[in-house]
Amino acid sequence: MIEVMGRYFANGAGENPFLLIGNPANKRTLGLQAARSKLGLAPAIELSYEQLLKRTIYIQDVLRTFAGFEEIIILIDAPGEDKAVERELIAWGAPDQSGDDVFWSAGSLPDSISIAAEEARGLPLEHGRIYYPAQWYRGYCRFLAAVHREVKALKMAVRWVNSPGSIASMFDKRSCWQLLSRHGLLMPALPAPSGTIGSYDSLQAAIAASGMNRLFIKLACGSGAAGVIAYQINPRTGEELAVTTIGIEERAGSYSFYNTGLLRRYSERSDIRRMIDWVCSEGAHIERWIEKDSIFSKSFDVRQLVVKGQACHTVLRLSRTSIINLHLRNERRTDADQLLSAEVMQAVKHTAEAALRAFPGSFAAGVDVLVHRGSGRTYAIDINPFGDLLYGAEYEGMNTHEWQMRQLLRKD
Repeated sequence: MIEVMGRYFANGAGENPFLLIGNPANKRTLGLQAARSKLGLAPAIELSYEQLLKRTIYIQDVLRTFAGFEEIIILIDAPGEDKAVERELIAWGAPDQSGDDVFWSAGSLPDSISIAAEEARGLPLEHGRIYYPAQWYRGYCRFLAAVHREVKALKMAVRWVNSPGSIASMFDKRSCWQLLSRHGLLMPALPAPSGTIGSYDSLQAAIAASGMNRLFIKLACGSGAAGVIAYQINPRTGEELAVTTIGIEERAGSYSFYNTGLLRRYSERSDIRRMIDWVCSEGAHIERWIEKDSIFSKSFDVRQLVVKGQACHTVLRLSRTSIINLHLRNERRTDADQLLSAEVMQAVKHTAEAALRAFPGSFAAGVDVLVHRGSGRTYAIDINPFGDLLYGAEYEGMNTHEWQMRQLLRKD
């Protein structure tokens, strides 16, 4: 870190410091550093999540060394793909830990979905296991609030790529739905007011009242298809089908839940009830199942990157199944302009840009846009503050990291 800092001081007033909060040596960090090198920029100063969470480094100490610079840019990158960081975030969200809950709006965590901080740090390594997602999200909100508070206290000129508050809000699908609706975006209808469905039984009551027999049920703070259920029930026979990546394992009378990375089909009510009860207990976002448009006999949606208010890199995600996430080895195409009509592409980009405008503290995000089969209407179904890892996608000859670094340098 000292060597990298020296590069900024050696450059004089030509370049403002760029701090990266992330996980060192993963593909996201390496891609960003490669982009900065290609553009002739000094390497980002890496502050690891693990060190910040464990308080072996403090962001204030790093920032103070740059007190004479015009501006300091801070990018908070994704915290995923690191088991030690996952456990620390669960620990930060524990009921026996104090923390700033300014970005957390779900209240207290019931005993059934929470554990003590020391237990969290000792959780075993089990591939695919989904550990305490609500507590993880609360811990991440507390971490974001702490970083924001500590930086603000220094009263230095800091520019966030995406503000901590906007990142916290994007992570919560319930919050996103409400915010985007208030900003006039077309959103899938809800079978009941957000946050009011807390179990399988209350879901059935909402279905009976709304007439919505096909729904997407999602962990409110899940990602990568983890905790997503494409659910349908036959109103005449009561037969149910749930398509999901969730795996269930019973041990000594208790159940664990996994992200299997593959789609499974459940038709037994007991299994479906168990999954839905679990997702709802952790916090669920439930919305009408909107039929996706298709090409090549495959359903698709669009991951549209928006940077500085402008739609740029585009990736089509195609699948013969109802859940299209690329984590499930679905097909990806970077030639959307050739496969979709100009009218559809314009609508997708307009929807994605409008979605990002709802988060004024955000410079860049990946927006998942669904095109409704038959009507062509576009829906912003998810917004990801870390949705820029789009392999092979280029815009004006640049990959996603290069384009973002170039746009950050622009003063207009």
